Amino acid sequence: MTITTEKAAAALELLPEEMREPAVQFLLEQAEKFRVLKELVAEGVEDAATGRVSEWNFKDFLREARTQRTK
Repeated sequence: MTITTEKAAAALELLPEEMREPAVQFLLEQAEKFRVLKELVAEGVEDAATGRVSEWNFKDFLREARTQRTK
């Protein structure tokens, strides 16, 4: 086991039995969110590196959104 895993296991042991499963579930949910975020960031970096990103003007974006809404 890594030191981090050992620390996590020790921390779980300190919790009351009824709190251990929810704590593990919370950690798993957070880990999944982090995994997805890492994927999206990597995708964005790849898009920028390959030139699939362009500058945009927020005011123009809002103007276009308002135009689309009134149609």
